Amino acid sequence: MTNVMAAAALRDDNEGRFQRVRVSILGRYMLADRREFPCQVIEMSPGDAVVIAPVSGRVGEKVIGYLDHLGRVEGTILETFDGGFRMDLVASSRKREKLAAQLTWLANRDLLNLPEDRRHERVVPDIRHSSILLEDGRRYNCKITDISLSGAAVEIDVRPALGTPITLGRMRARVIRHFSDGIAVEFASVQEMLTVVQQNLRIN
Repeated sequence: MTNVMAAAALRDDNEGRFQRVRVSILGRYMLADRREFPCQVIEMSPGDAVVIAPVSGRVGEKVIGYLDHLGRVEGTILETFDGGFRMDLVASSRKREKLAAQLTWLANRDLLNLPEDRRHERVVPDIRHSSILLEDGRRYNCKITDISLSGAAVEIDVRPALGTPITLGRMRARVIRHFSDGIAVEFASVQEMLTVVQQNLRIN
């Protein structure tokens, strides 16, 4: 039932506008003068986003965002308020469809309090050996237990803190859970095909 509710919230209403869902997505944004700041998206649809931000910019100003789970988005500031702004999202029909699916996943995950998308099939990859790179440059060999479109379970000797950004193979991710023999990571964006996940997790 939760899936239906979240998906329905993203459909166009009678006036052709998208309905926003509540989310909590961290990221960064760049204004027209190329200054970058951290931000948090608190409401979003395939057509617009409400952003909590330290610098609001100007109405009509172009803004580019780099958001966890969703990747790069761009548009213009539609309105500003104390502590943030609302922006439209410039995207193709295909991009909007993908964004709607990703937002449904994020909304359901938050409503169900799941640390990752349990609806995605988990499989054992063909090649299990990979490496994890931390932001400070330290690299550790690891063995991948299983993968899905949204994350992976990894056998590794170290336990980076929960929320730590890492790179698994070539995939940006963050640590979301600790196991006795490793960690679970969540990819920065939901992938479309498991074959793409496998290719990006391999060591070059």
